[in-house]
Amino acid sequence: MRLEWLEDIVAIAQTGSFSAAAERRNLTQSAFSRRIQQIEDYVGVELFDRSRKPVQLRAMTQGHAARIEEIAAALRQLVTDLRRGDRVASNRIVIASQHSLTASLAPQIIQDIQDRGEGVYVRLRSANLDECFGLLLSRNADLAIVYAIAESEPFGGDYLETADLWPDRLIPVLRPDLAEAVLDGDGMAELPFVAYPREVFFGTIMAERILPDLAPGTVAVPKAETALTIAALEMAAAGVAAAWVPETLARLAIGQGRIVDLSEVLPACPLSVRAVRLKGPRGPAEEVIWTHILALRRDRAV
Repeated sequence: MRLEWLEDIVAIAQTGSFSAAAERRNLTQSAFSRRIQQIEDYVGVELFDRSRKPVQLRAMTQGHAARIEEIAAALRQLVTDLRRGDRVASNRIVIASQHSLTASLAPQIIQDIQDRGEGVYVRLRSANLDECFGLLLSRNADLAIVYAIAESEPFGGDYLETADLWPDRLIPVLRPDLAEAVLDGDGMAELPFVAYPREVFFGTIMAERILPDLAPGTVAVPKAETALTIAALEMAAAGVAAAWVPETLARLAIGQGRIVDLSEVLPACPLSVRAVRLKGPRGPAEEVIWTHILALRRDRAV
């Protein structure tokens, strides 16, 4: 019995319908129905009552639903433990990195670690902030490198260990020819900008720290939306609208003259690049990487 099959049955039990379960499992309803038929062919009995709409678990199947869910959870944990054990045994670690850091600082962090001569193999997984923590908490990543608002409280309370590595800023940028009017302070009744979805980290900062701090009388008008900072930067460089992006990400484009920093006249938000890991026992490779990351912090402070 495959783990994915058990999770299919659990999805039906929890959602109450094939269509909702198929959506949860990221499958079309026809593909999901075919897989359910495979499960029944393998087991040799009908597990679902198709005479009812929506299709439901048969009473016999429902009686084992809790056990199926426990077995699926145990198998997921076994897979996680095996992968983690393999990483420890082969001197490999997985680092989860926020998308914007994957495009700017994370490669340099990994290069700095490699330059120190330790034979640690690093796998970098790019994700949004919530996904980074999900990977960490499910032990599919050994540590995460993410953004936090400068001087904010450490993440996670008693079960996470954090270290602020170095500062950054979320700054407004725009194509140079369009930036002139903004820097001159003319025509600022409306400010076109690239928005982030409210549920992502930078969307929250925009809503709570940036837009409320605009000069009185300035109305921010969203012209486009993206969850990716590198896409926001490219839109600003193309002249779509002003965009707020991490300064480290914008530095190269500013140096090339493709965009201009507008933080002299528009609000910016101080950030901190933060390393995060679970507390508790860990393998030698994890300790090596953590020690080197803290050393990088000291080196940059000098």
